[in-house]
Amino acid sequence: MASQPPELDGFHFIRLLGSGGFSDVFLYEQELPKRSVAVKVLLTDGVDEAARARFVAEANVMARLSAHPYIVTIFHAGVAGDDRPYLVMEYCSGPSLADRLKRERIGVEDALRTGVRLSSAVATAHAAGILHRDIKPANVLTTSLGWPALTDFGIASALEELPVHTTTLSELRGSPSDTATSGSRSVGLSVPWSPPEMFADDPDPDVRSDIFSLAATVHTLLAGRTPFEVPGRSNGTLDLMGRIERGMITPLDRADVPSSLTATLRRGMATRREDRYQTAVDFARALQRIELELGLAPTSIDVPNLTIGDSRPAPVAGDEQETRARSVATIQAQPAAPRIAAPEPERAEPPAPAEPAATRVRGVVPVSPDAPARDVPSAAPHGVPEHTVLRARPATASTPADEDETPADPRDDAPARDPRRRLLAWIGAGAAAVIVLGIAAAVLANVLAPASSSPSSGPRAGDDSSIAVTVVPPPVLVSAVRSPDGASATFVWKTEDAKKSDQFTWVQEGTTNGPTVVGEPTVTVTGATPGVPVCIDIQTVRAGRTSQPLKACST
Repeated sequence: MASQPPELDGFHFIRLLGSGGFSDVFLYEQELPKRSVAVKVLLTDGVDEAARARFVAEANVMARLSAHPYIVTIFHAGVAGDDRPYLVMEYCSGPSLADRLKRERIGVEDALRTGVRLSSAVATAHAAGILHRDIKPANVLTTSLGWPALTDFGIASALEELPVHTTTLSELRGSPSDTATSGSRSVGLSVPWSPPEMFADDPDPDVRSDIFSLAATVHTLLAGRTPFEVPGRSNGTLDLMGRIERGMITPLDRADVPSSLTATLRRGMATRREDRYQTAVDFARALQRIELELGLAPTSIDVPNLTIGDSRPAPVAGDEQETRARSVATIQAQPAAPRIAAPEPERAEPPAPAEPAATRVRGVVPVSPDAPARDVPSAAPHGVPEHTVLRARPATASTPADEDETPADPRDDAPARDPRRRLLAWIGAGAAAVIVLGIAAAVLANVLAPASSSPSSGPRAGDDSSIAVTVVPPPVLVSAVRSPDGASATFVWKTEDAKKSDQFTWVQEGTTNGPTVVGEPTVTVTGATPGVPVCIDIQTVRAGRTSQPLKACST
């Protein structure tokens, strides 16, 4: 049962918005300036001094972060006449993400956009030295503009105060609900979205713990249920904890979710913290790449100009998961081409002394996605190679045999001493040359055909034949000219075999802005600092595919 709303000077009570274990939230109308506000009032019955201290800490935390567009704004805090502390906050008129899940199916585009925006909010909190520790759909409200707004920092922790002891593992496993409690106090743990390190007797969360909850929240938006919930089976607290500890994520049953998004969410919810994205910005950039892959405009990452590295864990030497400070465009929307495996061994045809050289075209089998890739960024998702390379070379009598080919048997020269056998050998060699040239012509025709004529852009399972895919040529820098005052730089580039439909994306290095799409091969970057180099990364976008980036700098 909710408490009575307090009498607050300058505010008029409207109605109850919601009740919790330690507080009630009421809708008030503020008289000056005139606006609707949400007032969170701490309950006094059964609440100890520790709860009051957490309430005050929440007010201070939200005050430090409330300027962010995707974090609920706090306007005022005080103590009512009946000695109850209260917070006056932004009223988010839209439903929470948890309420939306009950009413509608959330699309992939909406989930990606929401994920990037929430990542911006979480990255901002981390940059300020704050862990949220309770990211879940119920704690994401919707503003009147339709934007997500992260709230409920009541159990947030300052990074310098970690580790934070919440409760013992035995107490937690005795909790009957998804939100673990111990006696009358909350331990700050919503099990369905919590990482496995929070289940230890002495939890030691860090920024990667919030990233797990962030990825689990996006997964929930797409699945309509929590990531470790299995339909038709027991999904109590103990069941969920066991699956989380074993990394048993329930597969997404949606045909419109690309495999790259599934892989990104799985990495975000990896059991080992070292295997997850190391910062919220890294996770946001991974979601941006998927937006580009789907032909969507990338959602901007809104974070302050603070050093994110101050709040992230120290990387392990030589660790490929190490997060590096770099711009968005340096992480490709699709993975780079992997190393090419050696062709399958094939027996060399007996060379004909006077026969013209024939060309042999062999299909190249892509390396398994598990094999180490060449020049693939640490945050890039594993998946199907961007393109398959076809190699052809002439095979002549003077060409040495490849190491993977079986050397010709010396006894093959024996038939040449018989005129009839020599004639048959010449006829057979000529027929083989005709067949090989026919195959080569068919393969080259597929290579030169438009990309739209191929129903698939990658090799099919079990198919060792070569598949031709259009490769987008990278841009080539023409000029990079700095203005006389050094405050701007103009870049001009070109693309080989340019098409009228070509577009380009560029992003300035050293910023957190998302890629900008332009239709012409030129851009002017303003706001530069004289004497400081200006560098941008440029990519060509053609038929939904992107080229390798060009890094252009102007000094």
